[in-house]
Formats: sequence, structure tokens, C-alpha cells
Amino acid sequence: MIDSVEPSAGRPAAGEVATRNDLAEDRTLLANERTFSAWARTSLATVGVGLGFKALFGPVSPTWVAKSIATLFVALGILVILMAARRACAVTRRMNGHEVCTLPAINIKLIAGIYVAGATALIAAIWMLTG
Repeated sequence: MIDSVEPSAGRPAAGEVATRNDLAEDRTLLANERTFSAWARTSLATVGVGLGFKALFGPVSPTWVAKSIATLFVALGILVILMAARRACAVTRRMNGHEVCTLPAINIKLIAGIYVAGATALIAAIWMLTG
């Protein structure tokens, strides 16, 4: 085995060889993590577009127009990370890692929660701290 963690329900015992299906499940779990990471980057990019829009068009009158469009992009970023976390957790629940240690669903939820908290604070800042 690659790690020294106790064998879990889906892992082969010491000395056993993982089957092709076990290894395919491991690849799927790793692909799931990469996909979540890609969606998290997309979420951050969307938040960045919103912030950039506000910075670029902030002086436009009336100011609520730029703030509203920036808020829309930041809210879209929140939606993207929440949907990505939901899908990633669903895949993680359905599958077992055999030869790899994967990111637990609680960590995925924690990452998404931090993104949401930061984006929500940014929305508040857009509306309260800028003119």
C-alpha cells in the first residue's frame, strides 16, 4: 500500500493486490478532485471579474449599476463553488479509495465554505465601503 493508514472498508488488506476496478475507482476519485479544483478556479475567476468590473466601472453614475453587476458576478462565483462542492461530495460518498488517500468530503465543504464567506464579505464591501 502507498500509505500507512489502516485499511478501510474498500481497501485491500496488506499483501493483497488491488483489482482493475479498484484502481479505476481510485482514478475516478482523483479526477473528481481535479474537477473540483478546476471549478474552484472558475469560481475565483468569476469573483475576480466582478471585482474588476466594479473597479473599472465604479465611477459610472449611477453607482448602483456597477455595484449590481459586480454583485451578480460574485454571486455567480458563490453558486459555482457550491455546485462544485455538492457534486464532488456526492462522488466521494459513492466511492472508496483503495490505493490513494483522497480529500474527505468535509474538507471539500470547508473549502467551499471559506470561498463563500470571502465572496459574501466582498459583496458587503462592494456595497458598504465604495462610493
